[in-house]
Amino acid sequence: MSNTFAITRVALRQYRSIATADVTLGKLLILVGPNGSGKSNFLDSLRLVSESLETSLDQALRNRGGVAEVRRRSTGHPTHFSIELSFEGDSGDLSDPRDSAQYSGKYGFRVAAEKGGGFRISSEACHIAVDGGAREFFKVLDGKLVEQSLPVMPPSSSQRLYLVSAAGLPQFLPVFDGFRGINVYNPNPDAIRLPQAPDAGEFLHRDGANLASVLHRLDRSTADKAVKNRIEEYVRLIVPGMRSVDREPLGQWETVTFSQDVPGAKHPWRFPAQSVSDGTLRALAVLTALFASSGHTLSPIGVEEPESALHPAAASILMDALRDASERRQVLATSHSADLLDRGGFQESELLAVRSVGGETIVSGLDPAGAKAIRESLYTPGELLRIDQLLPDEGALGA
Repeated sequence: MSNTFAITRVALRQYRSIATADVTLGKLLILVGPNGSGKSNFLDSLRLVSESLETSLDQALRNRGGVAEVRRRSTGHPTHFSIELSFEGDSGDLSDPRDSAQYSGKYGFRVAAEKGGGFRISSEACHIAVDGGAREFFKVLDGKLVEQSLPVMPPSSSQRLYLVSAAGLPQFLPVFDGFRGINVYNPNPDAIRLPQAPDAGEFLHRDGANLASVLHRLDRSTADKAVKNRIEEYVRLIVPGMRSVDREPLGQWETVTFSQDVPGAKHPWRFPAQSVSDGTLRALAVLTALFASSGHTLSPIGVEEPESALHPAAASILMDALRDASERRQVLATSHSADLLDRGGFQESELLAVRSVGGETIVSGLDPAGAKAIRESLYTPGELLRIDQLLPDEGALGA
């Protein structure tokens, strides 16, 4: 049994191209918009939280070029950015499924830029409500702990997120694990093709480079064998004739090989990753990210343009996989593909429209006309996208 963790609301201020956004999230969410509209910036805000808890906020900002590249540039010269996330989850003793607790709450922080490229965490707060009635919280202002639910709490700093320190206490550990476990994937076929040094395969890299190690880990475990079978079933739907996908050792290295039926051949032929298309490699990496568990907490995962380089007919199959995976863990994806959205059964709450207006990214639910069309099954989201009618709510545009 795994713990689950989901984000129910995202509020951003001055984050990259996003001046302001405040949206709710369900089990499945697709951010739809043209190239360059800022879809990836929305997912990147969640990845920044994860990286900041896994390493440090300083390192996460450096990976993005520094705080000046993260806070939005505009004529108003904002000197800060903020991220606030509402969440819900369950935690407990994994050895005894009866010993579990449901919880929900909010966590967020505000980062101010300082001269010379420096930064400080001007505020950070976390509030947790447990189904048993317990409430835990802390609030830090400019490095000083000003509110706390427990009599003894760790020391604070204006340079490091306090949740990292609070995770040493069991009351805050599930929230820390939930946010730290967020992953956003953008598989790179060229990285997957290169022979890789083997690793434990516990976590798929963002670019999918260690795909062979993850598949090998699934293949060796009786419990995970069914997961690998499910991945291969979807691959067979996308690539007819494909039999299996396996890890192939190459001396001190390893790679991915595909077994496929070939007309006239008595036995399936094996093809190395170097001989497989970009679309197939990306799809395999996306499917592995969706279904291969990582750690004891099922945190949200994001996928950037999962349909990239795929044949249009295969895109709808990948949409089925996204929905299938969302029954177990929260799935977020970006897309500008009408083919991906042609599958029926969409709820309007599963879509966010993203547009760039005057260099500012607008992220919101659909406008009333688009929402009605989907709610009443008049059009699929893909059909609306083809006629450029998958638009943000006018209220979000300041109309």
